[in-house]
Amino acid sequence: MMDASKYSIGYYAPPVNEYRWVKKDHIEKAPIWCSVDLRDGNQSLVIPMSLSEKLKFYQLLLEIGFKEIEVGFPAASETEYEFLRTIIENDMIPSDVTVQVLTQCRDHIIRKTFEAVKGAPRAIIHFYNSTSVAQREQVFKKSKEEIKQIAVEGAKLVKKLSEEYEGNFLFEYSPESFTGTEPEYALEVCNAVLDVMQPTIDRPMIINLPVTVEMSMPHIYANQIEYCSDRLHYRDAVILSTHPHNDRGTGVADTELALLAGAQRVECCLFGNGERTGNVDAITLAMNMYSHGVDPKLDFSNMPHICEVYEEVTRMNVSCRQPYAGSLVFAAFSGSHQDAIAKGMNYREENHLHKWNVPYLPIDPHDVSREYDADVIRINSQSGKGGIGYILEKSYGYVMPAKMREDFGYRVKDVSDKSHAELKPDEIYSIFKEEYLNVSRPVEVLEAHFVQGDEIEAHVIARFGNQVHQIYDKGNGRLDAVSNALKQMLPNSFSLETYSEHSLDDGSHSRAASYVGIICEDGHRAWGAGEDTDIIRAGIKALVSAINNQ
Repeated sequence: MMDASKYSIGYYAPPVNEYRWVKKDHIEKAPIWCSVDLRDGNQSLVIPMSLSEKLKFYQLLLEIGFKEIEVGFPAASETEYEFLRTIIENDMIPSDVTVQVLTQCRDHIIRKTFEAVKGAPRAIIHFYNSTSVAQREQVFKKSKEEIKQIAVEGAKLVKKLSEEYEGNFLFEYSPESFTGTEPEYALEVCNAVLDVMQPTIDRPMIINLPVTVEMSMPHIYANQIEYCSDRLHYRDAVILSTHPHNDRGTGVADTELALLAGAQRVECCLFGNGERTGNVDAITLAMNMYSHGVDPKLDFSNMPHICEVYEEVTRMNVSCRQPYAGSLVFAAFSGSHQDAIAKGMNYREENHLHKWNVPYLPIDPHDVSREYDADVIRINSQSGKGGIGYILEKSYGYVMPAKMREDFGYRVKDVSDKSHAELKPDEIYSIFKEEYLNVSRPVEVLEAHFVQGDEIEAHVIARFGNQVHQIYDKGNGRLDAVSNALKQMLPNSFSLETYSEHSLDDGSHSRAASYVGIICEDGHRAWGAGEDTDIIRAGIKALVSAINNQ
């Protein structure tokens, strides 16, 4: 049985809350992005990536546009050491990309890290030690002063070795388990490290305040970030970074509010991969900014390819509901949603709009290489006439009258309901052809000739069952004349109610599509569609199809 009494608040609010960040309503520019997929993300996999898999993922991160990539913990893993040496020795680090390596504040690990990164054109040495109350008391059994001294000694060694080794080094320090640390103490430790490193505006240092374990609501983290941002030494020479995990499921919110509160950099993973519930999701963060009109400086335009590579090298699955990337995130099965989307799309086209404002779609699916017919309007037994008609129009060019769309919608939904399956566009088209288009049994018009007078006279040769009939009649137009003639041959009367037509193609040999609705003797409505290169023949075929559907 669950027992909530064993739990209590484990975070520490800052001694001063300014709440300036609350007055901001959105993020105005992209942060510095650092992918930690190859280190933090990789160490969380059931089967860590091989060298070739890491290389493939690394190339994907470069394609997306990451300029800082944490490539591993080279002192702790032979595979990570080998990967780092491979990209250095094979000149695989672009001039505008900085690799990052992680090390604990321990003498021999720091020394091995500098050996591993030797020859890199530009590298961030990311050193850390844990500062939380739980870690101090339970793991290290050390006082605040002793824990701070670990960080200071680590900083001194990093600075010393950076002067001894050839290379272009930048530095990052993290008080690991920051969210379980008193903010004023974490600030004290960070400032002690900064006093050793003495960053300048030309050579800034990264101070990373991680959500190693998510322990609070996001606004608490924002307060902690704002408090530290206001009080860090050398603030103009500090890049304030955040590294949120997702234990409470609010990693994205933590990061967004932290950016409002003064953070300038984000360490993240594609699709939120990472330990336990994961790291913060780079895609969701970047695309959230994009949806507000902010260029995130990362390119997710080929989302299907990104998903494919990610799933291949990590053996993880992208959830079908993963924001922006999942296979169903733009999908609308509901009839009312489909109708609104279809009308919004048409409104956008008719008015030549640049700004995006389509109901139910926060961004244009085309921006991430998703297709409207395959990824947005999805047809099953819950779908409506608007969505079904939209698929037929956009995929095949048929624009049915409104009442015919309703009739067709019921037929499509019935098929989906009985098969318990989603219907693809080609299956919808097959139903349309079978049920409405050029239906020629039991009635078929073989020939129709017309004489112009006060009224149009039609000479019709038609087959009804196995009998061929020659029939004559007049009407106020060609289709009306054919309709009147056919009534002579048929046992049940009908009245012509609806007719519409349009071209399916451009050019002199374009196909015409016609739609006819008739009212039968018992009062029900029947529909038919006709297609032909001749508009008159297309109309007659539509009329005959409707008659055959009585």
